[in-house]
Amino acid sequence: MGLGVLNDSHLEHVPGTATLNDFTDATAGLSHSANLKRGKDGIILVPQPSDHTANSILLKVYFVTGFTDVALLTGYHLLGVGVAGFIFVASARVWGKRHLYLLGTVVIIITSVWGGASNHNYGSLMAARFFQGVGLAPFEALVNASVGDLYFVHERGKRMAVTNLSLFGGAFFTPVIVGKLTSSLNWQWSFYLLAIFAAAMLPLVILFVPETAYVRDQRADTAFVASSEPEELHVKDQQSGSRVSSVEKQPDQRSSEAIIGPPPSFFSKESLMPFNGRKTDESFFKLLLRPFPLFFHLGIFWACITQGTIIGWTVLIGIVLGGIMLGPPLWFTEVETGYMYTGAFIGALLGFVMAGLLSDSTARLMAKRNGGVYEPEFRIVLVIPMLVFGCAGLYGFGITANNTWRYHWFWPDFFFALEVMGMVLGAVASALYIVDAHREIAVEGFTCLLVFKNILSFGLTFSGWGWLVNAGIRPVFIAISSVQVAICCLSVLMYVFGKKNRSFFARHDILKMLKLE
Repeated sequence: MGLGVLNDSHLEHVPGTATLNDFTDATAGLSHSANLKRGKDGIILVPQPSDHTANSILLKVYFVTGFTDVALLTGYHLLGVGVAGFIFVASARVWGKRHLYLLGTVVIIITSVWGGASNHNYGSLMAARFFQGVGLAPFEALVNASVGDLYFVHERGKRMAVTNLSLFGGAFFTPVIVGKLTSSLNWQWSFYLLAIFAAAMLPLVILFVPETAYVRDQRADTAFVASSEPEELHVKDQQSGSRVSSVEKQPDQRSSEAIIGPPPSFFSKESLMPFNGRKTDESFFKLLLRPFPLFFHLGIFWACITQGTIIGWTVLIGIVLGGIMLGPPLWFTEVETGYMYTGAFIGALLGFVMAGLLSDSTARLMAKRNGGVYEPEFRIVLVIPMLVFGCAGLYGFGITANNTWRYHWFWPDFFFALEVMGMVLGAVASALYIVDAHREIAVEGFTCLLVFKNILSFGLTFSGWGWLVNAGIRPVFIAISSVQVAICCLSVLMYVFGKKNRSFFARHDILKMLKLE
């Protein structure tokens, strides 16, 4: 048992487990370890690089149609993200991710102009918000998977923290600006400026966002292949006396590099094209269905509830915040209400800093103490600060927001910051675990995350305001805070039994059983 992670007796090598360093003789069993590629600090690079260089508003608009209708402008936006995610992820599997980043940017430009031009036509504005969500979907669904394409296991933590800061930090900083923008100009300009910035971003996406997916040689992946018969993995090389992989002895086995040829130069015509070939021969429609059964995969389901619920509660805070601050006793203006998101933005920054400091360093330290063997469950340790900060923020917000006569505006904003800080930590922990433990289904795993959190958030925008009005702010937030504590405590089980779970699903592949592999 490695640092509390139960070992598995069925597979010699469970997918996700990797050797990061020769801290002890743990790598002695890897007969080819002398030939493994390492970073400058001696850490074994996971996955192993090949010689192929391709390895690499919230919006506040007030209508007479009611507060729930205003909240639904965010809800349908999130629904668009969730619905489009299924289609885009399947497309990413077949043709790569670059064309989707390009498409998403173009859709955001068009729908932002549409939203601004809708004026007070609520139906048109809601449709624009939905399709804005469609444009956002590639960035929310695929960026974390791109991090897995570009970086080794011990390098992903800080990069994943940056991507989550960009997503959540931007979401919470925007209302601070939009409140003042709406007051000074009008709310339509929040859409027009988004269109202008997205249009300025498009050339940068075209020139500096190359394709990161390619057909990978599985022999180079030290954390991917499951093996239940280690004696079949290596055979004696009679000429050199060294031990080599049996797959390397097969004369007809060619590396992916030999198949796809040399990579194009960075600014070549091939690199600048939206597509540069299929990444798999699998059916697009079969890939479209792959995420559905993964909700029954315990590792994926754990990530969904760990990240998705606290993001849903954050949306719920956004719903109640306007109602509390705009009404008595504070009577905030829309500008002052927008400034209340300053706390959330600071919380996102602090969560980013903590995730960046802890994610890779704790994984390295725990791998060292585990004899140089890295387990993806080491990423779950980040749930501890998520529990402390996130749940304290939820409890505190519910108590203080329920009585602004006593606590005024500062304490609700302070606890909002703590909740967002925990949310970022949870998002990083769950994303890293999916990438490290289940990299072969990481894209589909992120689709499950995308769908779960956005459908839950849509439901909360649809009924959350009525729930809060009928039951009261404090009882509702005490209840959801307790649910979040219970969810965080489930991480103990995932940490202890995670390796056995990985082994089980490696031996009982859901996708293979359903012929979706």
